Amino acid sequence: MGELRLEELSAKTIVAANNLTLRRGQEQFVTPPSYAIADAYLSPITSWPRVVLDGDEVVGFIRGNFDSEATQEEFRSCIWRVNVAANAQGSGIGRFAVLALAEEAKSRGFDRVTAVWEPGDDGPEQFFLRVGFTISGQSQYGENIGVLGL
Repeated sequence: MGELRLEELSAKTIVAANNLTLRRGQEQFVTPPSYAIADAYLSPITSWPRVVLDGDEVVGFIRGNFDSEATQEEFRSCIWRVNVAANAQGSGIGRFAVLALAEEAKSRGFDRVTAVWEPGDDGPEQFFLRVGFTISGQSQYGENIGVLGL
């Protein structure tokens, strides 16, 4: 693995982000990147879409949202999506992306980042817990709400 960096989502990287593959069983927990990419353009002021590059290769995608006026607290400074290519999972790319988003949140004056995920054996819960999130409750739909203090 080379040096990781974040780059704004662009015409140059959008196709690669949309084509990221997941490990078998993970697709039920993550909407396709194309949905997150479209969502990012519906909320261009608060949305923070980035790709993770290893050299010139897109190996991950993260979309955050920063909206201090969101009515639901868990959506004020949050991770909407994080995807890492199946063959690159476990190599620190997801952690890199989440911690970069956390730094962005801190620079904007937030003191925490949240993530919402569906519980399940192949889901992202263990990843979020390893990165430092703690479960603070559940959504009305039974999803876990995790918090990472900054």
